[in-house]
Amino acid sequence: MAGMHTSNGHLVSGLAHIQQSIRDILTTPIGTRVMRREYGSLLPELIDQPLNDTTLLQAYAASVMAITRWEPRVRVLRVNRQVDASQHGRAMLEIDAQTHDGQRFHVEVPFT
Repeated sequence: MAGMHTSNGHLVSGLAHIQQSIRDILTTPIGTRVMRREYGSLLPELIDQPLNDTTLLQAYAASVMAITRWEPRVRVLRVNRQVDASQHGRAMLEIDAQTHDGQRFHVEVPFT
């Protein structure tokens, strides 16, 4: 499957297309896509919540549920967080996944 790169309009395919798709799914609030109101994830609703264990668990669950529903080409292996100690309240979700043909890859999505 191929598509268009979100920032430059060039053709994107393979793992790059899957990574872009996952970022799009996780950063799109549910209810904001015309003609596809269920598309997206609950992750944007968690932004500005306290960065504690409860919020992180909700972020992990929201990520896995959305990817499982909207990106059938992959299986999520692990979701983790990376916190930049120099910038309080800023974090990235690190998602390790695998395509159905066995290719492993990594995606980082901002969660601030």
